[in-house]
Order: sequence, then C-alpha cells, then structure tokens
Amino acid sequence: MSLGVSPIPKKYCNFSCVYCQIGRTDHMTDKREDFFPVENIIDEFKEYIKENDDYHVVTVVGEGEPTLYKSLGKLIAELKKLTSKPIAVITNGANLGDKSVREDLMECDLLLPSLDAFDEASFKALHRPHGRVKFLKSYEGLVELSQKFKGELWIEVMLIEGINTSEEALIKLKALLDKVKYTKVYINAPVRPPAEGNIVVPPKESIERAVNILGGFSIDTLTTGKFSSGIVDNYEGILSIIKRHPMNQFEIEAFLKDRNCSEDEIKNIFNILKEDVTVEIIEYKGFYTYRGLI
Repeated sequence: MSLGVSPIPKKYCNFSCVYCQIGRTDHMTDKREDFFPVENIIDEFKEYIKENDDYHVVTVVGEGEPTLYKSLGKLIAELKKLTSKPIAVITNGANLGDKSVREDLMECDLLLPSLDAFDEASFKALHRPHGRVKFLKSYEGLVELSQKFKGELWIEVMLIEGINTSEEALIKLKALLDKVKYTKVYINAPVRPPAEGNIVVPPKESIERAVNILGGFSIDTLTTGKFSSGIVDNYEGILSIIKRHPMNQFEIEAFLKDRNCSEDEIKNIFNILKEDVTVEIIEYKGFYTYRGLI
C-alpha cells in the first residue's frame, strides 16, 4: 500500500511518452520549479497520517515528472522526519543528468527510474522528450547515481512492440543495464490505454524474450490495483482518483464494493460515468478504462 505525494501539477513533464496512461503531455518543460510550497505538502501529509497508518511506503510521484519539483530534496527530508516508513521516488529518469537532481534523490530509500531506450533514436521514438533532454546525458546520470545511491534501485523497462522488443534492441539495453548498479529490473507493457492509439502491445513471446535477456521480472499482467479515497461521496471519490490515475471497470467495481455499495448503486454510478462529459471512457484489451479529463 503506497501513500502517494505529488509535488507537481498534472501533465507537467519533460517527456510525452507514446505509452503514457494519462495521455499526451499538456505542459512540456525541462525547468525545475517549486510548483507548490513544501510546507503546504507537508501540512497535508501531517493531516493524513494523523488518522491513517494503512500504508507501507510513501511514494513521491505525479501525473508528470516529479523531479521537476525544485525542492524535491527538502520534501523528501521533511517526509522522513514524519515517518519511519520508506520514501520512494518514481521517475522517468530524464533529469538524472542534472547533478542537483541526483543529490536530491540520494535522500530517498527506494528509487524507481525508467530505462526503456537504448539509443537516441529509440529514446525519441518512445518518449518524445523536451528538446534539451538528451538520452546519453540522462543515461550517464543514472549510471553515476547508481554507484553512489545507498537505497534500493528498481529499474522499470516499458516494452513497446517494434521499438525495443527485438533481440538486437534488448541486447543493447542489457549492455546499458550492465553498467548500472541496480537491485531489480521490472519489465512492463502498457496495461492501460496509451497516449497514442497506434501503440502495439508486445505479445507474450516478446515479454518472455525480454525477461530472458534482461534477467528481470515481468509485471505486465498486474492490471488491477486497489484504490481508496477520503471523499465520502462515492461518485466524487471515483472522480478524484481518475483525475490522477485511470481506473478500469473492475477497479471501480472493487472500489465501490469496498464501500458496501449495492449492485444497483454500482450500476447507477457506471451509467452516470457514461454520461459525464468530464470522463473519457476507453475500450482497451477487452475492458473499459475511465480517465478524468478535468
């Protein structure tokens, strides 16, 4: 159970990944800013943990790239004063070429960067990065950070068929990984609707090839998670979640059943979602995913 802390506005990112589950990036930037005062975030965190201890890790994440938050190091340090539980950061890795970012991340216990590309061409094809973000600088920053980082480093590799799933591509990726001092490699594939409709999800054999060559663990089948909300109203609770993180039909149903909703109530909420103009409904891989537009 992860308690998420987001220090950035929605869709502020230095990537616009073709596979992004929240859609194309609206605010492409490589500038680090203090989008919100650290004190405000910490105050919200304090309020939450007064009544809740049902989490195992605090994860600094966002609907974009959290290392764009200029005071990230201070935020992590302040969180660590308030909890003995691990502090994790999920990052696309683009900013790891920046020494100040690496210094900020040294404060966390668990770091989860992505490494999907194996050269500049695949980097651009997968991530459509900000013009000043370069593959080699980001990768070299990851290597340097990994040699000094005292916590656990979990690498995530997102596979997109036709870009990074061939044997040749995976061998190149393995050569890059060999220079990184990491704890685990997780191999993933799009399980939620990606930003672009022409993205090809890798078949089972491609994922197995990646597992064998990279020596990682496949997590592409983990499509269903458990969600909770402090909002009392069931419908508003769902809207608050899908604005940040898309939910599929089974996750929404499980969320409502956890709140002791009847079958009729659940059916009615799905009907309201269907008519709500602020909700995008996407059919993908045989089921429906709900994404908040506003």
